[in-house]
Amino acid sequence: MVISGFLAGALGAGLLRRLPRGAGVCWLWCAVPTAVLWLAARSLSPPHWLPVPLVLGWLGVLLTVTDLRHGRLPDALTLAAYPVVGLTLWLCGADLWRALAGCLLFGGFHLLVRVVAPSAMGGGDVKLAGPLGAVLASVSWLALPAGALLASVITLVLAIWWPSTTVPHGPGLLAATWLVAVSAG
Repeated sequence: MVISGFLAGALGAGLLRRLPRGAGVCWLWCAVPTAVLWLAARSLSPPHWLPVPLVLGWLGVLLTVTDLRHGRLPDALTLAAYPVVGLTLWLCGADLWRALAGCLLFGGFHLLVRVVAPSAMGGGDVKLAGPLGAVLASVSWLALPAGALLASVITLVLAIWWPSTTVPHGPGLLAATWLVAVSAG
């Protein structure tokens, strides 16, 4: 699992370098964290659910590296997450109506925050919230508010640690959803 995660991360870094905002991404920044997340997911998730944290880990690393480096989440990954996550949930036997409802609720909540306070959240975070909400709702209905709260805490910790005037919320959303998905096992 470590080798396949390492290779997936390295290939993901190659994909990022082809995107406008992916320039300057070192392949090790993607390969090592993906390998670690895949190893942890393999240890903590049941076999039928394992593809979900693997996909989240891979996308999460690529999106986090981009968001921390450039302060933006690329549409090429956030929009591609919808069919990729949907297909993964379907293959894992998740209730797709529940996943769709979670996508709409979580995405709608983030869109509302963006409309009410545009400086509080970027458009990429809103686009990313949909597929992450699908995963959270597939775990349980309570995972939606728990994921939102955990994402806020992670973003707050990042704000304390990250020396910047703006702190990206994408890494918090991704980390929280991955943690909830792994703990679903």
